[in-house]
Amino acid sequence: MDRIEACFQEVRAFCQQHADPALVQKYQHYFKEGYDAYGLDQKLMELQRDAWLRAWKGELGAEGLLSLGDRLVRTGKYEEASFALWFAEKLAKEYTPAMFERLGGWLDDGVCNWAHSDMMSGTILFQFIQRGVVSLPDFALWLIAESKWKRRAAAVSWIKPAKKMDDVQPLLDSFAPLMSDGEKVVHQGMGWLLRELWKKQPAPVMDYLLTWKDTCPRLIIQYASEKMTPEDKAQLKRGK
Repeated sequence: MDRIEACFQEVRAFCQQHADPALVQKYQHYFKEGYDAYGLDQKLMELQRDAWLRAWKGELGAEGLLSLGDRLVRTGKYEEASFALWFAEKLAKEYTPAMFERLGGWLDDGVCNWAHSDMMSGTILFQFIQRGVVSLPDFALWLIAESKWKRRAAAVSWIKPAKKMDDVQPLLDSFAPLMSDGEKVVHQGMGWLLRELWKKQPAPVMDYLLTWKDTCPRLIIQYASEKMTPEDKAQLKRGK
């Protein structure tokens, strides 16, 4: 058994040892797409994550941790994928464009719920943007990816970086493909992004929403206008 396989088996044994069906029952209603989990306590997971990182980061290095993550994220088990994402998050200082593509593959084949998609977006992918490893054009193919979670992640990943942008128009123009997306989880992600952009630059975002209000999914408008005044919301009603 090679070292990556041994680490994988150690993660699985830990998850099986501490499984709690009552926790699975408690949280499964949050996941309409399904929730294949062991039912692990979050604090316990975090303590074990830190112990494994102390033991494995130096030994395995970035490539080893990502290889372990490749295995974990594709098992379908919620907690195993969570450990994979945590390991990837701790490699931020070593992020490269090639690593961006590799982690994007986890969204193509592995990530299967909104929580992990948003976790990747808010703790991993946004750091690629913030550190200047990737930029807006690098997300172009994500917007038309087969995986709805990858398309959602493209939008949510830009929520934090957009707060530092002086001009959000290029972002709005680039993300136009998602305004016609057919998946609810993508509508939610895009609406969330637009809501945050509106807080920073309301005028261009309102113009953008007015352009799309009669053709885009209403859920996008609903999310985007959540913090608006009744008068602003009235402008966004669909025309007859």
